[in-house]
Amino acid sequence: MRYSFRLAELVGHMPDPRKRPGTIKEIVEHTGLDRHQVAALLKNEVKYIPLKALSRLCDFLVDRGYVAADALPGALFSVEPENFWELLARRLRLDLCVGVRRADPGEWPEGAWVVASDSVLLGELLNGVSTLGGTRHHRIAGGENGNRAISSAPHPEHLKQSLVWSPGQGTREEVHERAREVYDDFSKNVGDKALVCLGSIKSNPVVELLFAEAFGAEPFKSQDDCASPKKRACPFFLRYRNDDPHPDSCAGGTRLSKSTPSEEPGLYYETANGTWAHCNWDAPEHDAALVFYVHRESQGRLEMALSGFSGRATRQLAKTLATRAEDFWPPVYEGHGMQIGAFIVQYTFPSPADQMQDLLRTDIIATTKIIPLDGEVIERRMEQHLLGTMEK
Repeated sequence: MRYSFRLAELVGHMPDPRKRPGTIKEIVEHTGLDRHQVAALLKNEVKYIPLKALSRLCDFLVDRGYVAADALPGALFSVEPENFWELLARRLRLDLCVGVRRADPGEWPEGAWVVASDSVLLGELLNGVSTLGGTRHHRIAGGENGNRAISSAPHPEHLKQSLVWSPGQGTREEVHERAREVYDDFSKNVGDKALVCLGSIKSNPVVELLFAEAFGAEPFKSQDDCASPKKRACPFFLRYRNDDPHPDSCAGGTRLSKSTPSEEPGLYYETANGTWAHCNWDAPEHDAALVFYVHRESQGRLEMALSGFSGRATRQLAKTLATRAEDFWPPVYEGHGMQIGAFIVQYTFPSPADQMQDLLRTDIIATTKIIPLDGEVIERRMEQHLLGTMEK
């Protein structure tokens, strides 16, 4: 069992310098601790903390009204997750976000609907969190007189569901405003929390905000005209089909760069040597999905996107989570006070005899290959992000 240090969560500290005016200075002046030590504590990057320093931090938290004295020092520590489902189940608050559509853009909002594939994925997500992927029954301990009692297992105490307009289901301003409203509401909430967005940037605009925040990109702005693929803010790229919605996005479009066309739809991702690989989509046999999360343990903040390239891939991703969630752990990158998991899932289906019938199935058989992005690829983006933040 590993513990993390939650000072950043308790004081509402954000890693972005633009969002943390005076936090480090205030702690240093009150406690007399070294500035670099405080910065490392806020990032959960220290291996040990002297009792004297811990006492001073407790005094600061009580004096400033952040925590009651009788809750310390325990409130400063939290158990770190050890697998994918525990990563979600250990959050006190779980926010789930799904995009909705309407058959007629002028139709009254009461007629809005959620895509069937997203409903299947949502059901599997809730099942995995509530049962820890089917392992909760292993948490049984022997009780007194031979009686068996279920020991406590992590689970969210609060569950919230949010609906946002999918791109094209309202004006551009309406879609973006609702997405920002949901994302800002999540960000403002104090305490241990997770935001899980179901769907891709084609169906859920909050996913775009999640990617933009993680990699320091401008949301809802295409990067198709960047000089080269390595200049893209995100290390993955969703190439739209011709008949897809084509929202402007930092992580999607129709070209990898101004000089690099990408003719085939699907998911592209950068490899360790700087080249881009492709998991293609085609109607009969191939599809792809993305599992991405950013875990800021010191802040008690988790953001996750579960995105199928198509409805078929979304349903298949639900099945993958049910059977192979352990393959999305551990995170591929750890540094700068965060852990990042980024996985491309490649599906190969046998040519179906009746594709229309398969639309109603949630148990389609497919060869599944889970591809973790290389940690060096994430590291390059983080360095670019931090450099850009410092320059601003």
